[in-house]
This record gives sequence, C-alpha cells and structure tokens, in this order.
Amino acid sequence: MTPAAEPPQPRPAATAPSSSYRLQLQPGFTLRDATAAVPYLAALGVSHLHLSPLLEAVPGSTHGYDTVDHTRISEQLGGEPALRELAATAHRHGLRLIADVVPNHMAVPAPERLNRPLWQVLRDGPDSPYARWFDIDWTAQPGPADAPGRGRVLLPLLGDRLGAVLDQLTVDAGVLRYHRHELPLRPGTEGLPLPELLARQWYRLAWWRLARTELNYRRFFTVNELIALRAEDPEVFAATHAVLLGLHADGVLDGFRIDHPDGLADPLGYLRRLAAATGGASGTTGGASGTAAGASGTTPGAYVVVEKILTGEERLPEDWPVAGTTGYDALRRIDGVLTDHAGACRLAGAYESFRHGGPVRDLCEDPHPAIAAARRGRADMTGPDGELAAEVERLVRIALRIGAAEPACADHSPGQLRAALGRLLTGYPAYRPYPRPGEAPSAASARQLRAALDGSADPTDRLLAALALGELGRGTEKDEFCVRFAQTAAAVAAKGVEDTAFYRWNALPALNEVGGEPARPGLHPAEFHDWCRYLERTWPHSMTALSTHDTKRSADARARLTALAERPDAWAAEAAAWSTAAGPGSDPDADWLLWHTLVAAWPISPDRLVAALLKAAREAKRHTSWTSPAPHYEQELEQRARAAYANPGLLPRIEGAVHALAPYARANTLAAALLHLTVPGVPDLYQGSEEPLYTLVDPDNRGVVDFGALAVRLTDAAAPRPGDLAREKLHLTTTALHLRRARPLGPYRPLAAAGPAAEHLLAFARGHDVITAVTRLPYRLERAGGWRDTALELPAGGPWTDELTERHFPAGPVPVAQLLTSSPVALLTRRG
Repeated sequence: MTPAAEPPQPRPAATAPSSSYRLQLQPGFTLRDATAAVPYLAALGVSHLHLSPLLEAVPGSTHGYDTVDHTRISEQLGGEPALRELAATAHRHGLRLIADVVPNHMAVPAPERLNRPLWQVLRDGPDSPYARWFDIDWTAQPGPADAPGRGRVLLPLLGDRLGAVLDQLTVDAGVLRYHRHELPLRPGTEGLPLPELLARQWYRLAWWRLARTELNYRRFFTVNELIALRAEDPEVFAATHAVLLGLHADGVLDGFRIDHPDGLADPLGYLRRLAAATGGASGTTGGASGTAAGASGTTPGAYVVVEKILTGEERLPEDWPVAGTTGYDALRRIDGVLTDHAGACRLAGAYESFRHGGPVRDLCEDPHPAIAAARRGRADMTGPDGELAAEVERLVRIALRIGAAEPACADHSPGQLRAALGRLLTGYPAYRPYPRPGEAPSAASARQLRAALDGSADPTDRLLAALALGELGRGTEKDEFCVRFAQTAAAVAAKGVEDTAFYRWNALPALNEVGGEPARPGLHPAEFHDWCRYLERTWPHSMTALSTHDTKRSADARARLTALAERPDAWAAEAAAWSTAAGPGSDPDADWLLWHTLVAAWPISPDRLVAALLKAAREAKRHTSWTSPAPHYEQELEQRARAAYANPGLLPRIEGAVHALAPYARANTLAAALLHLTVPGVPDLYQGSEEPLYTLVDPDNRGVVDFGALAVRLTDAAAPRPGDLAREKLHLTTTALHLRRARPLGPYRPLAAAGPAAEHLLAFARGHDVITAVTRLPYRLERAGGWRDTALELPAGGPWTDELTERHFPAGPVPVAQLLTSSPVALLTRRG
C-alpha cells in the first residue's frame, strides 16, 4: 500500500454511525473533491461519509460497480493517497468513512486486458489459476477444437453473427482485435489462419443476441459486461478484499456497505468471513446488542450493512453478522405511512380507466393488476427467449445430471424441467431462499418454496423444490443446484419485478421503488409504529434511506406524487385534460407516466424528461426494449414529451398543477425527512437531499453536487423562512443530525393525539426528551377543516422546545394547530 500521509489514527471501538452521507464518486467528483466537501458535511451534522465503490473501475465509470482491478484504489478517483488524505481530513473533523463493496462481479471491459484475471482465463482456459475466480459453467460450451471436452467461455460481444464480421477481426502483436475489444490468444495459436485460430481459443466469440440463451457465465442480473465472481472461495475472497481490509486495519475505512448480497452463493458464509477479517466474531448476529455488529460480549468487526431487498413481511436473516440493511425497508414504511390508502386505491382504478376505458372503481383487492404484472414480468424472464433463459438452462443441465446419476431423480425431460423452473421462479414470493448445503433449510425459505409450489402435485415441480432446499442429500451436483437456484431466483425477482413490472404498472409511480408493493399502498400508523419497534428491537443500527443512487424517483419527487393520491378523481381528470390538450396519442399508459414525471420532477429540462421516459419504455419491454428498440415508437414518445414545452394550452396547466400541489408536497417532504432522521436506525442521506431534490432514475440521480453552494446556504439556514422549502429542509436536516450526533436517541414510544383530526398526526417519543410530530395526508386534513380541537399530550417534566422554530410549549395537552402553526412538523426536546 502507499504510505499514509500521516500516521493512521488508533481505531476506535466499532460503533454504529449516528448518520451517514452518500457520495457518488466519479471522474467529475473525485476523492479530492470529497475532501474539499468535508468541512461542510461535518457542519451539516453527519458522522460518516458513505463512499461509492473505490476500487479501479472501467475508465470513465460514473458509478464504480464495474470493477477491473481489486489491487488498487481507482486512479481516476485519485488513488490511495487521495483516499488516505480524505480519511485524515475526515478524522480531523470527527467523521469516519464507509465504503461500498462489490463482491459479486467484475467488469468484462473493452479492452479486456483491463481485467487481468479475466484476461488470463481467456488466454489459458480452465487451467488458469484465475479460473476459480469466475462463475463459469465450462460444461455448457464445447471446448477448443483440440480439447472439445474441456469447455470454453462464450463472449457475446459481436455486433452481428460471426460470419458477417469476420473481416472486422484482426490479429496484431499476439492479440485478437475487434473494434475496441482486445482478446488474448492461446499460446501457440498466433500464426494460425483465422478460422482455425478462432476454433483453438478458450473462448467463443458470438453475436451479442446469443447471450440470452447460450451464455455460460453468471452475470450481474442480465448485464453481459459484468461477470460474476465466486466470492465463496476463500482465496478469491482474500484476493478481492485485501486492499479494502488493509485500509480497514489501518483505520482509513470504518465500515462497509455490501452490494447485492443476494447474488452470492453463500451470503451468510461471506458475511461471517468478512466479520472475522475485520476483527469481529464470525458466528454472531446483528441483533440489539448496541454494537455495530456482533452479539453482546463479543468483539465487533466493521460496521456492515447489506443491500438486501426485503419483500412484503420478509425479515433479514437474524444469523447474518451485520448491522442491518441499506434501508429500502424503511423507505417503504416512511412513504407508506404518508400515503392515502383509500386514495391510492381509487387512483389505481382511475389509472385502469384512463388506459382501458370504463368506469372508475376502487382497486385494492386481489387479483390486483400489480401482482399480475409482477408475475408476468417474472415469467417473461424465464421463458424460452427470456432474458434469463441461459440461467434457467444451467439449472436444467444440473438437474439432468442429477437424474442421470440417481434413478430416484430420473426421467424428467428438459421441457418438463424448464416449465417447472419457470413456475417456481415465477411464483417465488421473495428474492431468494438461503439454503446452505448440508444444513437444514430455514423455516422462511421452506415456507417461501411451498408458496411457490402453490399446492402443485406435479412430480417435477416437487423434485426441483426439494433440490432447491437441499432436502435430497449432498453431492456436487445437488449442492450446485441448491446454490444456483437461489442466485437465479434473485435475478428473476430483480429483473422481472423492479426492472420490468414496475415500469409496466404505473398507477402511482411513487410506489414502484426497490422493495415496493404497489398492490398494497399506504400503511396504517399502528403498523408503522410496530415496524419501528421491531427495527429498534432487532436491528437498531440498520441504515434507513429515502433517496439512493438506485431509486427511480428521489424522495421529494415521490412526495409530490403521494399528494396526488389524496385527490385521485381530480388528478385523473387533470391527466385526461392534459392528454386532450396534447392531441391524439397512441399509448395512454405512456401519457399517464409522462404527466406524473413532469409533476414529480418539475422544473425539468426536455432532455432529462425524454431520457427518463425512454428508459422506462425500454425497461417495460412492451413496445420497445434495450435489445429490440422500436425507433418509430421511441420517436413518437420523444416528440410527445418535447411538444409539451411548446404547447401554450398545456404548459401553464402543468406549472399551475405543481404550484397547487406545493403546500401538500411540502408537508410530505418535511414529514418524510423528519421521520427518516428520527426513527430507529441510522439515516443515510443521499448527496444533495438535504435540500429538495427532484431527480429521476439513474443516471439522472448521479449528477455532481455543488457543495460550495450548499455550504453557503447552510450558514443562514437556521433562521425560519416560511415559504422557502429549500431552507426549511436544510434547517430541519442539520438540526436533527446534530441532535442525533450529540447523543443517542432513546427508546421508541408511539404517542397518540386526541381529537377529530388525530389520524393526521403521526407522533412518537425517543426516550424522555425528544418528540417527533409530523402531519400526514395534508390535503385531506385541509378538506376536513384542519386540526380543530385535536391535541397532543406532551409528557410531564418540564417545558418543551421545538428545535425547528425555537417555540416553547408547556407539558400537557397542546393544540396541534398551535404546535404546527408555521410548519407541518415539529421536533421537540426538553432539557433538565
């Protein structure tokens, strides 16, 4: 490692952050830029900086998840010296660092030599010492002409069929070149004629469209340019984590965010190994121990959270030695308690009427269209031409080998196996099971497989379900099936639901976030309180989040859309009027999403709007897609979006609608922000979200933030400025962050208001000296006549001060109209 600029500081006890702030590092915002932002972020009140991936990535990468070299910190971000400088500056300001870790995959870059381990595998095949690094099924492709039984890697990177591009392949200085691609040649084949040369390599060049059905390396979801690693191998783990673990040992890094743990063969084993490598007890659980990870009485390792997506009532496995998740479960609950359930049901009916005609009806009962869309999205992934057909075929091959070896598992045809896998993967109710070969399956995994079976008596269905749970004993092939089924299930869930169905069913787009449940809109306050107490009891240091680099819409964009759910009929009529004003269109669903996107992100440039709409249409895969674009449809979509800006009858209505929504969106924005900052867990702020942030799906949400301008505004944010939402949110954020940093918040206790508008106040205490009170469903509250005689009982023991307005209140019943006279939220404390 590069020597530190100054001696590393002694490592403090591994404690959880009070809060963290996500920085998206990229060539336009490097580690040195992050260092310059440290004084502002310390003044804001966070305790930790949460850095996007640090290891060397593909040149120009704006996200860092396409790692090419695990042996060094990214030079395009400034390298290890810049990281150590950032850590030293952060430490001087009382801040620590958390780094994003990408254990599941590496990039397949162009030129391929950038990924040296992969380069050696392509050159030397299964004999390469790096062959064990990558999750390659060598049995799926015939090997080179002189070793047909040894297999080779399919590289689907050609722009057309091989015969059509042969004249574009050249051999130069021992390298096979194809446009930007540079591929190694197997030793001794350099002088062969091109056809024979190609036949002798450990890789097969192929048309990119063959990846769906013939790819034989596991990917990150469906991204051919990301090849999966076998992090379960101790040598692979050690080699790919050495730099980050060394920086942790040196005190440069204090914690890790683990990207996509559901892609790992053995998430529990990986997390135990990570805990042990960072000084923790590898067999302990997160739990409510008061440490960042590890049970009471053990030595905690690094603070570790996992990007685990929890669906429905799914819980994080309690034997994982982590502090918790990255917070999508919190996002769903905070958004949910601020969403009008009845209004969202009505809006769903209005959406169906807008698309298909017919009367408007409330729509929240099964069979729900959103559930049907999710099942169709999953099924589309696993069909014969689905985007994950190659992954299904791998499972079919394993099952056939099991059948060939064991008569009890024999005589299930490939077609029967494919169909049964499609049914199980389509019906699986969560991301994946967590079997560990040789161990009894967890009750949750067994329950989920039974739900996927849906009572089926089909012998093939039942065989595959038993294999997926590891119930039929051990063996190389059985263990392989168990692991690969779980990984495939995760890919099917992510691509089929979040990246397909959530772009197809758009009744209230604010619901269509990672881990969301658009068929179950809204959350009763009692359910919200139950979840907060569960989090406090079980995962008190779990991250909570509202906006991330992966959210389709930032929290404040969703706050506007949530306000629409309180007036569903009026909004549906307005959307219909806008479509009429725009003139005849061929796709009502695209119109509905267009109008919602304009409202969510206004003011938005035409280019940003078009980019988001085109991505949504391609992900939905109904009229166009990434792999089969429909130029005519996309051109029509773009023209309709751009025409809105030049339509004199439409543009004023859009601006007027956003203005009319502003009071209710303000209430939602401030309520969500204060809940995020005061519920149990560790709030993780996304860069720039301390002020109103109206961004859309990536790359829109990964832009560079002007921290200099934020620092200037922070200096005068303390003065109450009614009507200036940016100053209000910044003031709220820094006030709550400093409160959290000054001392731990106490035990969570719900507080109930009394009076005619009690349902519109969500309140809770944290210990004996902090109270959060926020307005929910503000439009309905206004229509019902406001707070009227509703009151909140402030606990006895001294006067209370609203930290946001510096107003004082006596203990006892306080009229809510008085408490929230200038703001829809209050953060109350008492001293002494």
